[in-house]
Amino acid sequence: MKITEIVSLLESIAHPSLQEAYDNAGLITGNAGWECSGIICSLDATDEVVREAIEKKCNLVVAHHPIIFSGLKKLNGKNYVEKTIITAIKNDIAIYAIHTNLDNVIGGVSGKMAAMLGLEQVRILSQKENTLKKLFTFVPAGKAEQVRNAIFEAGAGHIGNYSECSFTSEGTGTFKAGDGSDPYVGKIGERHTEKELRIEVVFPAYLEGRIVPAMRSAHPYEEVAFDVVAQSNPHPGIGAGIIGHLPASIPEKEFLALVKKVFGPEIIRHTAFLDKPVKKVALCGGAGSFLISSALRAGADVFITGDMKYHEFFDANGRILVADIGHYESEQFTIDLLYDVLRQKFPTFAVLKTAVQTNPVHYS
Repeated sequence: MKITEIVSLLESIAHPSLQEAYDNAGLITGNAGWECSGIICSLDATDEVVREAIEKKCNLVVAHHPIIFSGLKKLNGKNYVEKTIITAIKNDIAIYAIHTNLDNVIGGVSGKMAAMLGLEQVRILSQKENTLKKLFTFVPAGKAEQVRNAIFEAGAGHIGNYSECSFTSEGTGTFKAGDGSDPYVGKIGERHTEKELRIEVVFPAYLEGRIVPAMRSAHPYEEVAFDVVAQSNPHPGIGAGIIGHLPASIPEKEFLALVKKVFGPEIIRHTAFLDKPVKKVALCGGAGSFLISSALRAGADVFITGDMKYHEFFDANGRILVADIGHYESEQFTIDLLYDVLRQKFPTFAVLKTAVQTNPVHYS
């Protein structure tokens, strides 16, 4: 199996276009055309993880965090980034990062956190804008099902837990084929009237490059009439953070004890207790302080994240319990998430979890 097949699977779950502008997700070292000998799943792609891959005869590291965020001007091995890249290149190890694009899907990093806590009725906390488009096309009635099937197969027509969603209306199309044309129906030089169906279907914006060619290929007309329109309503499964409900309300201290048991932080930094039960929980893996206001608007009782700065705790404004469990602690189960996705698709292939503990933060 080639690395490109693994990359295609990962990008079908969290497309690179969903990453933030500052990010560097994607294939960082290596060649997508290489044969893959095995995969190491990790949170960070450090030199030690790359050496682990070499030892275990795996030539692909799939990491959450990119080892390179900005351009490298020298490769002298003077820091951990340069050392890692040198080791990877010298030993033909490919490194693939799936970072904020995995943060920005409902089944991603924060979704894994929510599942670990047993949250129910989960949804995206802050939906990402400009993520939906709608396709309109006009098809002769006898070929409508053929075109619909092609569009659906390419990934269009998903709304929440429903698939193959579309709307069809009847109408009449007219056209006159000119010299040099090869019309599916009608005669050159004569106006033709055809009973047509207008098919409408929504799709994630990042799939336009796949859906439009699929529609064109299945459509019988030589010149296909269609429109692609941006939607102002966001995709319900794309955005930052998660909000959901505990099965039953519990006291604040009991909730933090649950968080400590599930994620294992040595300490939890948090705002003052509000002496009210916790039922509605908002969370974000990694550094999510930018979502405190979203958690407040959503009526969450508590917001869990990592990397909170001193002054950001004031943003709770005495209205929500904010808990910082640590960056690594909030994202550590991303390794399991990646492992499960890859093992489900490639059950007979060598997919491993790293044995390297990469958390650079220690407590004394």
